[in-house]
Amino acid sequence: MDLPDFGIPPQLARRMSMAEQHEYLRTKLTRRRTLVTAGAVAGGLLTGCSAEGAATRGTTAAGRATPSVHGSGPAVHGSAIAPFGRHLAFGADPKTQMRVSWQVPLAVRKPYVRIGLRPDDLSRKIEAELRDLHTPGRSGVRLALDQYYLHAALDGLRPGTTYYYGVGHEGFDPADAAHRATVTSFRTAPASPESFVFTAFGDQGVGTAAAANDNLLLRRKPAFHLHAGDLCYADANGQGLTSDGYDPGFWDLFLKQNEGVARSVPWMVTTGNHDMEAWYSPDGYGGQLARWTLPDSGFDPRSAPGVYSFAYGNVGFVALDANDVSYEIQANLGYTDGKQTAWLDRRLGELRAAEGIDFVVVFFHHCAYSTSSHASDGGVRAQWLPLFEKHQVDLVINGHNHVYERTDAIRGGEVGRKVPVGGATDPTRDGIVHVTAGGGGRDLYGFPAGVQESYEGRVHDHESVETFHWTKSRQAHKETVEWSRVRYRGFSLLSVEARSGARPSLTVSALAQDGKRVDHFEVRRGA
Repeated sequence: MDLPDFGIPPQLARRMSMAEQHEYLRTKLTRRRTLVTAGAVAGGLLTGCSAEGAATRGTTAAGRATPSVHGSGPAVHGSAIAPFGRHLAFGADPKTQMRVSWQVPLAVRKPYVRIGLRPDDLSRKIEAELRDLHTPGRSGVRLALDQYYLHAALDGLRPGTTYYYGVGHEGFDPADAAHRATVTSFRTAPASPESFVFTAFGDQGVGTAAAANDNLLLRRKPAFHLHAGDLCYADANGQGLTSDGYDPGFWDLFLKQNEGVARSVPWMVTTGNHDMEAWYSPDGYGGQLARWTLPDSGFDPRSAPGVYSFAYGNVGFVALDANDVSYEIQANLGYTDGKQTAWLDRRLGELRAAEGIDFVVVFFHHCAYSTSSHASDGGVRAQWLPLFEKHQVDLVINGHNHVYERTDAIRGGEVGRKVPVGGATDPTRDGIVHVTAGGGGRDLYGFPAGVQESYEGRVHDHESVETFHWTKSRQAHKETVEWSRVRYRGFSLLSVEARSGARPSLTVSALAQDGKRVDHFEVRRGA
């Protein structure tokens, strides 16, 4: 069997650290060994990374992933194919629904999930869906690659219950003694938790810093994690164009890296500019549809998979796709024809009126307020900030700028209340705090020249900052701002504790990778 060269394309290598290059090549060699083994078992496969021809690949002409027919696939025994990259996500109701997703290096027959209330009793068996994704090759830039993603919907679960599960397929049964170590667990949302913790960051990528943030995340024991977009950086340029540098093999790295967290902590992702992958569909979301199963509670889960909402305890969460409104990166500007914004208005109103919901948290990629390299997006400001204020959103979480930055409470574009480190704010009176949590693991940015970092343990006198925001004509409009309260140039994550009861609150903390706190503040409504 002929196998292609697995070297790193030069334009991709220039954007990678030495550690990332090492991990990339190691994974490519692992893929090569997998193909050799599979070829020996099968008596020969097709050349390259493709395990089967276009007739059984399960993709449309446009490249959008579609389900494969169960039972089709290469003549490779299932015992030679090991699942990897498990990741969870809630369904629309976190109390009763969980979605389990994973990857296999080759197509498999009859994939499924086993689930039970004890690790030694996985008697319930749920069929999974196989979604093939084909990335076409490009001469001198990348190899063609077929990837295989599996998804199972677990419904009718009990609230506040720990479930054990394992993933498998014909020839690989997690209930067998040889594979029992692959069994792990998750917990559904309680009916009415007194308190819970969730974590958040964006702009993670693959590498040492990204993996270290995963370890910090696990130590927080969150009920779930919010990822504010720019997931793995398979698209190196992030312009949403077919001319972008692209290597889909980075997704294998990303899912392997995060499996230790995402197999037990639901990973609620949304869409960044580096997640617009133009090789799969006109809007670039065919890859996202193949790799992720997210709540179908948005206005159109097939065309905008990163737009959805869910409620956990006393907090409603809304995920948005800011590519739809971004003035900075305009590949998908207006792609929903206003439908996302209209849905946002309705959904925020519903959450604000819902019984038992004290707080509303919105997360998406591009920043309305930041002073770092990408600065602020005028499209987000124009389209969504009026709705956030109308419905008194309690907290906004973004990525895009690879730093930690936090505003004062902002109302009508101005500081409504100063919120120093350790301070408190009331969104019904003061306005909204915006947090940029872009230190997830990708190479860090900085702040404007002469602007100092200012964070817990290193607080400086407050200063105005010369920065800019993007206009619809894609011009950088200069502005002087007073709202930049906390700035930290380091890898970090956000950890939020939500409490219900007589005095509901959100306690928001930013943690550096060593676990040291660099910021904290509290949100209370009507205090």
